[in-house]
Amino acid sequence: MVQITAREVKALRDRTGLPMMDCKRALEQAQGDADAAIELLRKAGRKTMEKRAGRETAFGRIGLMVDWPAEVGAMVELRCESAPVASNEGFVQLAADLARQLATGPGAETPEELLGQPSPSRAGQTLQEQFDELNNQIREVFRLARVARIDGTCGGYVHHNGNVGVLVEVEGGSAELAKDICMHIAAMRPMALSKEDLDPDLVDRERQILKEAALKEGKPEKIVEKIVEGRLRNFYAERCLLEQPFVKDDKQTVGKVAAAGGMKILRFIHWEIGKE
Repeated sequence: MVQITAREVKALRDRTGLPMMDCKRALEQAQGDADAAIELLRKAGRKTMEKRAGRETAFGRIGLMVDWPAEVGAMVELRCESAPVASNEGFVQLAADLARQLATGPGAETPEELLGQPSPSRAGQTLQEQFDELNNQIREVFRLARVARIDGTCGGYVHHNGNVGVLVEVEGGSAELAKDICMHIAAMRPMALSKEDLDPDLVDRERQILKEAALKEGKPEKIVEKIVEGRLRNFYAERCLLEQPFVKDDKQTVGKVAAAGGMKILRFIHWEIGKE
C-alpha cells in the first residue's frame, strides 16, 4: 500500500473542504492519486445524498442575473434543508453562477440541462461538479428546483435574504422603473398581469358571491349588476398587477405608472422559496 503523508491529506482537505479522515481513506483507495481521490469522494457524496434525497428542502436562495442592454434575464431557485446553509458563501455563489450561466450561455429548459454547462466562476468545472463539491462539503440535500430565462428587455429583483425573486419582461421604459415594478410585485404578490389573465372561473365565483351579497343587502335587482362590477374593481386591484395601487405612489396604479414611464409590461415571473 502506498504510504500517505499528513501533508498529502491536508492538501486534499484544502482542495475539497472534507474531513481529514475521509480524505485519508480516499487517498489510500486511490493509491495516492489526488485527482482519483477527489472523484472517489464525489461518488461517495452522491451515494450519501441519494440516501437522503427524500428530505424536505424548505430553505434556499434565488439567483438572479439581469442585463438590460443585452436584453436578457435569468432566475434560478436553489433549495437546501436549513436556513444557515442558504446564507453559506459557497451556496450563494452557486446560485449566482447558475443564474449567470443561464443568462449568458445557450439557455436551458431543465435544471439538469443547466447543471451540465460550464461554471462561470470555476474554470474547468461544470456547474454539476461545483454543485456536487459543495454538496459533499456541507452534507445537506440541495435541489435546483426551477430555472427561467427571458430573452427580451427585462428587470429583476431579489429580496436581501434571497427568499423572493422577480423577473419582469417589458417594452420601453428604464431599468430603474423595471426594478421598481419588480419590487412592487415582490411586496404585493399579484396573481396575474391583467384582468384578462385571471382564471375566468375565479372571477365568475367572485361575481356570484358579490351578487348574492348585494341582493341580501336589499339592493334593487335592476342595479345589482352595476354594483357587482363596481365592487369587482377591489377584487382586481388585489390580484392584477396593472390594477394594483403602486407601492411608491398609491394614488396611481402600476399600469398608469408604467405608461407614464413609456413602458409596457409584457409578463412577470414571481417566485418564493418553497412555493410553487
